[in-house]
Amino acid sequence: MTDQIAPPEAEYRQDFVTVPGNPPPDGAEIVWFKGSGGRSLRACVAPALTDKNPRGTAIVCPGRTEFIEKYFEVGRELQVMGFAVVIIDWPGQGLSDRLLDDTKKGHIDRFETFMGALARGLEKLDDRLPRPYVSLAHSMGGAIALAAIAQNLVKVEAAAFSAPMWGLKSKFFGMNYLVWAMRATGRSDDYAQQPGPPETFETNIVTHDKRRWQMQRDLCDAAPELELGPVTWGWLGASMNILSTFGKAKALKHVTIPVFVASASEEKLVDNASHEAICKRLPDCEHVTVEGALHEILMETDDRRAEFWEGFQRLLQRAGI
Repeated sequence: MTDQIAPPEAEYRQDFVTVPGNPPPDGAEIVWFKGSGGRSLRACVAPALTDKNPRGTAIVCPGRTEFIEKYFEVGRELQVMGFAVVIIDWPGQGLSDRLLDDTKKGHIDRFETFMGALARGLEKLDDRLPRPYVSLAHSMGGAIALAAIAQNLVKVEAAAFSAPMWGLKSKFFGMNYLVWAMRATGRSDDYAQQPGPPETFETNIVTHDKRRWQMQRDLCDAAPELELGPVTWGWLGASMNILSTFGKAKALKHVTIPVFVASASEEKLVDNASHEAICKRLPDCEHVTVEGALHEILMETDDRRAEFWEGFQRLLQRAGI
């Protein structure tokens, strides 16, 4: 684990960004804890709706550019299912400390920093989180969660993945060398792609649901510090490094828990072929493709989201949760 030892007590306070139509989960609180380099990291913890026999804890691992408030709806739904909920703001995202002076750059030094933040956050919240643990990870969060589970940094009893980033969609010959060269020449902190014009609903490639798309815009308008721009060469290099580990022969031997993976049929960002390849190596895995869905399945239209939740319920049944 790369995180430093955190203070004896985590700091709790209400520190949400709120906009109309997006209430936090019932009883939700913010907890701040220390990550690597002494960075302040933010997590949300919400209790199960009943103190008697809670179903467990759902650990929500967002994707790149995402933040706690975007997953309030998911958190409320998980509470209805009987779970306590934890949602993480990764280092460099949301209101957690950013890694560079230019706070809009999507940067990370290595994925172990993300993984350590996840392990440290769960450690700080341990006495508040009922067992069993179920992880629910989207996109980049899927790479973080899979690596943390495979390396025994985090122990969960079941894992669900929404369009996990187990391979990158955009590839070209020589990409590995280009990323290596940029990092070797001291350009890790530079944008790999310059920021473009503001996204509109018509140009977005992640959801068909305008209300949920607009919710993220409203949250960033209310708190511009939530927003994150394109990735750096350092982020690309760190991503390629962690993804390469998944292909090693024994890398996933510890992932024996029940797993559910949902791919988006209209995926534009991650490599769906990587889902099929990894799922074949997991002993207890269901893999479905959500027809008509773009990348952010949990931010999609109600019918496409329902397909994910149906698979999630089957996962819980297989896990006996």
